[in-house]
Amino acid sequence: MLQRTGFAAVSAALLAMNRQLEVRDVLQTIVESARELLDAEYAALGVPDDHGGFAQFVVDGVTEEQWKAIGPLPRQHGILAAMLHEATPQRLADVRTDPRFEGWPRAHPELADFLGMPIADGEEVLGALFLANKRCPPGVRQDVAAEGARGCAFSEEDELLLRLLAQHAAIALTNARLYERNRELTITGERARIGHDLHDAVAQKLFSLRLTAQAATALVDRDPARAKQELHEIDRLAADASEELRAAVVELRPAALDEDGLVPTLRTQAQVLDRAHSAEVTFTSEGSPRAMPAAQEEALLRVSQEALHNALRHAAATRVDVTLIYAASVVRLRVTDDGVGFDPRAVRKAGRHLGLVSMRDRASGVGGRLTVQSEPGKGAAVELEVPGG
Repeated sequence: MLQRTGFAAVSAALLAMNRQLEVRDVLQTIVESARELLDAEYAALGVPDDHGGFAQFVVDGVTEEQWKAIGPLPRQHGILAAMLHEATPQRLADVRTDPRFEGWPRAHPELADFLGMPIADGEEVLGALFLANKRCPPGVRQDVAAEGARGCAFSEEDELLLRLLAQHAAIALTNARLYERNRELTITGERARIGHDLHDAVAQKLFSLRLTAQAATALVDRDPARAKQELHEIDRLAADASEELRAAVVELRPAALDEDGLVPTLRTQAQVLDRAHSAEVTFTSEGSPRAMPAAQEEALLRVSQEALHNALRHAAATRVDVTLIYAASVVRLRVTDDGVGFDPRAVRKAGRHLGLVSMRDRASGVGGRLTVQSEPGKGAAVELEVPGG
């Protein structure tokens, strides 16, 4: 049966992915979590380039001195090539006896039992995550220098857990591609918009992933069957996150707006965050909802997401209220919290809080007006007003 610490490690990886901005930091967290989760001596994650090598190769279990002594990054050959080109998991009792094995560099540590998982987004293989040398239980000999398999090896359960982490890795790599695309855009406005969409999509989906992982943690001992269902839900959420990230690339607005409308989408968002956080999150709608331009609806949703994210992650709020008001000639969104507050003038002067810049850009992009009221110790209120006659 899966161990509680395994789910805690998955949850920790989700939190880290949500906090980190640099892709390499995210990948390093995935590798470290996989190694700890599956109790392996070594772990690595390789992102291939288009020239038979790796654009990024992140490892855990070797010192910086050892890594320098090993030499250049590996090429796409042997078992790594099979994972990338055939998109199949590789679970081997002893990688050294596999006919595809081509040897190690002189300073490379000796690996025996091996578990590898391709990281895929649909049919596209984005990278390869692998572990080596499963740590043996006390009393079992762990001699990696001997020929043949050791007295311990990765199990089918280990393979299932690594598959789960590979789903999270796919989100991180898709995230990287979106940021790269964002950097390459030549039109400043488009670059900013894609970046905002990416930030919003990742944050909201990872909230849901974290919530489901916590539910599985609570169920694993008393109801293993239900815990397994929660794992399947994590897989589904990970796939949804990848889909929403791809939507940002092709300039689609959030699917929930088209399927459900603005009011149900905001209400569902508040309900999910209320369950995921200790703070109380509420949503209220006033007036009669009416049809609005798609860009205005999306701006209202994205500003609410950013304001909620700031209140829950940075303000230490115990209550956050979201209100959407359909007035005679305008639609007004208001997000208030009772958190620690801040000095908006100091924020503007220091150039911090990209979220505030994002919200102002969205407001100006649809002819709206954004106001932010806050002071240290007295919470914050973010209000967006857009034409809606």
